[in-house]
Amino acid sequence: MLNSKQRSYLRGLANRISPIFQIGKGGLEENLLKQVEDALTARELIKISILANSEIDAFEAMDKICSKLKCDGVQVIGNKIVIYKKNKKSQKIELPE
Repeated sequence: MLNSKQRSYLRGLANRISPIFQIGKGGLEENLLKQVEDALTARELIKISILANSEIDAFEAMDKICSKLKCDGVQVIGNKIVIYKKNKKSQKIELPE
């Protein structure tokens, strides 16, 4: 679980990254979840864009992704979500205490 200082730090890092996935009409399929999990393992912090034709909104998408992949939701801004999952083997992002 992230505290407010850590969440704020991650939001700052997320400003500089672009969305690497889009959730559209197909919604959250198993294939997409596997790709998101692989990206979280490699990067720890990712941004996902929710398209206008998607059946779920950004908050709902973040809740479902975080519950299935056991990751932390950092923020929702409009149609974009930012999620974080610490890589226990090779940590790339050093969070403040």
